[in-house]
Amino acid sequence: MTARRPCPPAPGPLEDYAARFDDLFFSLAQRRGFREYLTGLLAPRERNKTLTCLAGAEPVSGAGMPGVQRLQFFLSESPWEAGQVNDRRLELLRQRPETAPHAGGVIVIDDSGDRKDGTATAHVGRQWLGRYGKTDNGVVTVTTVWTDGRVYYPLHAQPYTPAHHFPRGPRDPGFRTKPQIAATLATQGKEAGFACRAVVADCAYSVSDDWYLALREAQLPYVVHLKPHRGTWAPAEEPHTPIDAAHALAWRDAERPGDWTPVERHFRDGHTETWWAADATLSGWGPTSRVRLVVATTDPATLPEKATWYLATNLPHPDAPHAATSPHPPADLAEIVHLYGLRPWIEQSYKQIKDELGWADFQVRSARAIKRHQTLVNCAFSFCWDQWFAPPGPLDTSAPDPCPDDGPERGTVPAPPAPTALLAQGPTSHPVLAHPRRHPPPVVASLDGQGPTRRAPGPDRRGHHRTRH
Repeated sequence: MTARRPCPPAPGPLEDYAARFDDLFFSLAQRRGFREYLTGLLAPRERNKTLTCLAGAEPVSGAGMPGVQRLQFFLSESPWEAGQVNDRRLELLRQRPETAPHAGGVIVIDDSGDRKDGTATAHVGRQWLGRYGKTDNGVVTVTTVWTDGRVYYPLHAQPYTPAHHFPRGPRDPGFRTKPQIAATLATQGKEAGFACRAVVADCAYSVSDDWYLALREAQLPYVVHLKPHRGTWAPAEEPHTPIDAAHALAWRDAERPGDWTPVERHFRDGHTETWWAADATLSGWGPTSRVRLVVATTDPATLPEKATWYLATNLPHPDAPHAATSPHPPADLAEIVHLYGLRPWIEQSYKQIKDELGWADFQVRSARAIKRHQTLVNCAFSFCWDQWFAPPGPLDTSAPDPCPDDGPERGTVPAPPAPTALLAQGPTSHPVLAHPRRHPPPVVASLDGQGPTRRAPGPDRRGHHRTRH
């Protein structure tokens, strides 16, 4: 067999990471394209990470340059499989003790919408784009993220194809709703070896019976937010909505809480908050039922809209009759609140993947090329974790140990402290590639280092700190 020709190495530590994927590519051009694409994604961001930007060429006028055309062919035409690359990425995450999944984490489901003009791009359509808070022309991708509050990384992604792309519309056998896609991705995460305590999702998925049935078939536990005013059948004298069920719970004050239990929430900036949680009863849901309705709030008297959660879960109550026979271990109120409190980490993942690594900057039209771009962005994101947990280099012995012996534990594997220095503090616009002999300085920007962000910056802020050429 003819020996493979050596590939020009990627900068610094990226070469070692990229080399772990070499057997998935059949030619020197593919291996070189993989390295060049990741290098461009991880380089300082001065403008949208289009192919010309990744190749270091001028916009528009540089589109015909050989480096740009080489990346275009690698992304759109070259015969390699994005699914195999993603599987290898997840395998590397599982192998590393610091990022290995465990039964205490969650799989978070959400969708991400990005504006795209025209009608020729795959998956494009006029639909709700949560990032912009309005209906617009764009592409929506359903994604899953695994997190335990210490580390977080994307698992799988699947663009949603609007019904008008199919000959028979929503009745076409090939059409799939976002909840159906989400349930499939959650199942794929489990099959890929990413154990979780629950699948967590917001209220957009709570209205789909298909979503619940698919998770039940896969024997996956869930914690999903309910719309507070979504009605259900019940006798006239009983509550009909989650908020009605919450108002029916007894409460006087903190000294006489009635049905409510205090729950302490801990945040990454060190502060704590006391919330109140209770098992409510609504139609067939209750503490002894197969599905529970858990209400968590900062004030049981007023149930403030922005600080009250209405959660449906199939994790049994510790005192429920079926707790001993349930496929899922029982969970108390504090654990339910903690599990759903991990959901904002998917927004943090979006913030970095989109604003610094160029998730939405692709200028290709085919479904295969879009899928490949998203896979490569996720590889760049996972490389950042790989470098954060890399051992100190020989030239820098003064740096602190990221895994001290007396640190907190996660199962039987010592867990590192929260990586607050992994990414830049504040709105840094000049991330740099990791140094080859030490943990990286900021690799991608925009993480505040203190906890989940409430919302990713809007489109009008994305270029606020960038130099315009």
